[in-house]
Amino acid sequence: MRTLILTLLFVSITTLSFAQGTSYGVRGALNISNLDFDPDADFENKHRNGFAFGGFVDFGISDNFSLLTELQYSAEGGKDEDLRADYIQLPIMARFAIGNKFTIGAGPMVSLKTWKNQDGFATFTFSGVGGVEYMITDELFIDARVHYGLTNILDEDLTDAEAQNTTFQFGFGIKI
Repeated sequence: MRTLILTLLFVSITTLSFAQGTSYGVRGALNISNLDFDPDADFENKHRNGFAFGGFVDFGISDNFSLLTELQYSAEGGKDEDLRADYIQLPIMARFAIGNKFTIGAGPMVSLKTWKNQDGFATFTFSGVGGVEYMITDELFIDARVHYGLTNILDEDLTDAEAQNTTFQFGFGIKI
């Protein structure tokens, strides 16, 4: 019984400490993405301009450190219709404040394929994400991120080729 009470007390204090520095918001971004093929593609592989949008929760752990989780839709891949890849993504970034206006962060990201007509792509992919954010006001911000694919986005059962997705995002958002 004592252990249960101490556990509940610990969870309550931890939850309250996270809640004090927690912020929520929405974010939109312009994507510039491309696929890197191995072996090199025997066709012209042009980048794709797309967009991303989603919502986030930023858990403030201390004055200078936070953990950001985001759920976003992102249009990525190559310019050719057969190389377009749309995802639901979950980036998780450890973020460090540099002064009052700038924040840098990095972490992992998992992505889930959102379309059904293109079976040549893997269902799940894993990437690394890093970026910088600048606060314009207490609520409005702009940011820049890069997603670098760490896994093959092509279905291994259908092709021997491999491709990783690299995406640059230029975003804006508001904390609610």
